[in-house]
Amino acid sequence: MSARRRLGLIVNPVAGMGGRVGLKGTDGREILEKARELGAVSTSPVRAVEALRRLVAIKDKIELVTYPDEMGEDEARECGFDPRVIGTIEKGRTTSEDTMRAAREMNTLGVDLILFAGGDGTARDIYEAVDGEVPVLGIPSGVKIQSGVFAINPARAGDLAAKYLSGEVSSIREREVMDIDEEAYRDNRLSSRLYGYLSVPYQEALVQGSKAGSAASEEITLEAIASEVVEGMEDDCMYIIGPGTTTRPIARQLGLEKTLLGVDIVHKGRLLASDANEERLLELLEGRRAKIIVTVIGGQGFVFGRGNQQISPRVIRKVGVENVIIVATPEKLASLKGRALLVDTGDRELDEMLSGYHKVVTGYARRSVYRVRAQ
Repeated sequence: MSARRRLGLIVNPVAGMGGRVGLKGTDGREILEKARELGAVSTSPVRAVEALRRLVAIKDKIELVTYPDEMGEDEARECGFDPRVIGTIEKGRTTSEDTMRAAREMNTLGVDLILFAGGDGTARDIYEAVDGEVPVLGIPSGVKIQSGVFAINPARAGDLAAKYLSGEVSSIREREVMDIDEEAYRDNRLSSRLYGYLSVPYQEALVQGSKAGSAASEEITLEAIASEVVEGMEDDCMYIIGPGTTTRPIARQLGLEKTLLGVDIVHKGRLLASDANEERLLELLEGRRAKIIVTVIGGQGFVFGRGNQQISPRVIRKVGVENVIIVATPEKLASLKGRALLVDTGDRELDEMLSGYHKVVTGYARRSVYRVRAQ
């Protein structure tokens, strides 16, 4: 390296404390105090040290910027670094605001990479602070690790950081920041939300997947699609939600039960009708603005005319073709191998009206433009 690279280090010293004592996380002061009462000990600093030891070989070639005491300074000095310490904290009482402030200040200083030790809550704080403006990499230390911004373990985090700072790895990918509702999790209910994406140095063997297995990865994509749709919902609009596993998380994020094979109607976050037929849809549409949310049948590519016939030509015309929202995972679109999406409503004129190029919601703040044609 011809010039010294600058590495920001943030350690969330309370991340992971709730795991071994069965609290499923440490979000919130009350839960943290309970964890301490139960004898929980901090694991994040140890894991941060494990990662930093992999950077010792290049420590004279990088400038390490960190926060005081247990938020990075202690760990850096333990590994032989002479860090530049910025900011202030109340020792022993760090908060998520400290994490966000540290990330913002490091971004302002122009660090090349922020390496952080924590869990999904920490990743979420850093996302709130920098929103993808600087590459980051997580040292997995929390109870909840669903986000795709983490290396597979602390040592691999250190290896990847070293490779990126030395120029051996240059690939950067956007990876999702997920977090779950800890209260629901403690009640044995999984409620995940996508908060956004962070830029992460990427080498496939070193970065963990969003979650082990393709089914879990697709589940995260479905939650991302649901987040995008729900955030865009308008109070003065009724939503007709078509059948399928892709649309079901939309209702779930609203706290509603979705009929898997039926058509449901939602207005202002309230379920107006479940498993509605054409007649019920037309009745509820009277005098209301509405939008239709439908998905793509995997492998076939049908948007209308297969499995959602309740959303008839009369319903679609009443709503307006411009008010159709198509949602699909990238995997489902890829399975079409470039073939167009299809419509077969039984009304040829309407099918031609539906034909053309449409935006398909494929994730949080993500859309693909896809061709739709009459069958």
